[in-house]
Amino acid sequence: MKRSKYYFSSRITMVISTVLTIAIFSQAAQGAQGAQAICNECGTVTDVKTIKIEGQGSGVGAVTGGVLGGVVGHQVGGGRGQDLATIGGLVGGAYVGHQVEKKSKSGIRYHVLVEMEDGSSKTFKYSSRTSYQVGDRVKVKNGKLTRA
Repeated sequence: MKRSKYYFSSRITMVISTVLTIAIFSQAAQGAQGAQAICNECGTVTDVKTIKIEGQGSGVGAVTGGVLGGVVGHQVGGGRGQDLATIGGLVGGAYVGHQVEKKSKSGIRYHVLVEMEDGSSKTFKYSSRTSYQVGDRVKVKNGKLTRA
């Protein structure tokens, strides 16, 4: 059987095109799988909350304020008036000392909520304002939030 002079070249062209097609589709399939891979450290900021923390008094401020108030009150007047001034200074100083202690322990905290790509949620707490905003892409490295 006699074959045309173009028979073998067309067969070689067909084999080469088949191999190239397989290679291209194989790379496209790998790229699509890579795009769907989950980054366990990656996420998106879903909320940034400002939390006001109320301070708690331990009693130290009240005792210190009471003692100072009592000493100052004792310096006022004489006799029965001095006793009343001492008691008033003690009570007033205790109240003021308690309020000062509570105020010194209060503050503002910032919570950044992140929805991770694996479906979990994480909250990162900061004592000062952060620049993270809702929608920011982030990564968690060594337990700390960084920009992706």
